[in-house]
Amino acid sequence: MRPRPETPGPGQESVWDYPRPPRLEPFNAPITIELGGQVIAATNRSWRVLETSHPPTYYLPRSCFADGVLRDTPGASWCEWKGQARYFDLVTPAAVAAKAAWTYPHPTAGFEPIAGAVAVMAGQVDRCTVDGETVIPQPGGFYGGWITSRVVGPFKGGPG
Repeated sequence: MRPRPETPGPGQESVWDYPRPPRLEPFNAPITIELGGQVIAATNRSWRVLETSHPPTYYLPRSCFADGVLRDTPGASWCEWKGQARYFDLVTPAAVAAKAAWTYPHPTAGFEPIAGAVAVMAGQVDRCTVDGETVIPQPGGFYGGWITSRVVGPFKGGPG
């Protein structure tokens, strides 16, 4: 049975209106990521990947991460849309979030702007914000989408 999309209200988007294959678009609003009681990344310029049934996944310029918080870690994965990803542990003096961030060093056609940009699993850090709003991690622990009041689901990754 196909999920029944929620009706978006004013200023909201339905993830069921996002395309497949996904679309990449620039995003220009404040984003912060906190771990171990400190802000480890902050930017007003990022990108979001929009894919049917998924909340947006945000990619931040690597340069907006604090020095030393991105630690290379072994392993890779393959995305049919973006290509081969590699992973980072996020590290502060007070906390380590293992394999909580990833990047596409050489993304496929159409995703070149995010080459080297970094996405973060919101559920593995203390807090992520988009335009001042604390995000909710995409359900299921596998996908990297960030849920805010701007998007409605249901979202892929949850039960059913």
